[in-house]
Amino acid sequence: MLQVTAIPAFEDNYIWMIHDGRRAAVVDPGDATPVLDWLAATGHALTAILLTHHHPDHVGGVAVLSSRHAVPVIGHAEDAHRLPPLSLAVRDGDHLEVPGLALSLDALATPGHTVGHICYHAAHTGWLFCGDTLFSAGCGRMFEGTPVQYQRSLARLAALPPQTQVFAAHEYTLGNISFAAALTPGDKAVQAALAEIRALRARGQSTLPSSIGWERRHNPFLRCDDEEIGTAVHLAGHSATEVFAAVRLAKDGFRAP
Repeated sequence: MLQVTAIPAFEDNYIWMIHDGRRAAVVDPGDATPVLDWLAATGHALTAILLTHHHPDHVGGVAVLSSRHAVPVIGHAEDAHRLPPLSLAVRDGDHLEVPGLALSLDALATPGHTVGHICYHAAHTGWLFCGDTLFSAGCGRMFEGTPVQYQRSLARLAALPPQTQVFAAHEYTLGNISFAAALTPGDKAVQAALAEIRALRARGQSTLPSSIGWERRHNPFLRCDDEEIGTAVHLAGHSATEVFAAVRLAKDGFRAP
């Protein structure tokens, strides 16, 4: 039976291990050491490396892992010039079978955080490995893409089934939901979520995975067509793209109390 396990890395990254009790694929190994430690402790054989984008905290461990394990490295063809050498370059809409595992993934191009970002959706299991495109209650900074690109990418992910589990790459939920609560102080559901997440983090527990359904209700970046969010950034009646750009700018300057 397939499972997903989080390996904490750096200050707040999650490296995701997809495994069946004997074999494992790793998503975004920014650091090789915790991955090698996990493989040694559990006895799993590494079968594949999946990359969502080129940032060092997502690809920094690939060289060492590849030197120890002769496994395919999978990433976006359009970002191949900035990724470690790829064994398999996928494009938007491609369907792939994860080597060594009974798992099918669909590649979803999601430009915004970077122009070459890609997510992996496992429709059968209801899993989404979304790197830095979508966070719980937030989204990544817009380093390379445009508001039009990013808002469309997020709308695409929001259209996935509500039960889809969201395996984002960072433990940013508390800061993100604090921003959402400050943006819409009258939203009781968001305020309740803030209290729940504060309690989880106080106990040292992870907030991930989230779900698409939960994100649709609590994540302001997935609610840019809602009047409440538009009003909060003084753009009621404007397009979702314009609202997204304003919310992203507000989040960039936000500091949680």
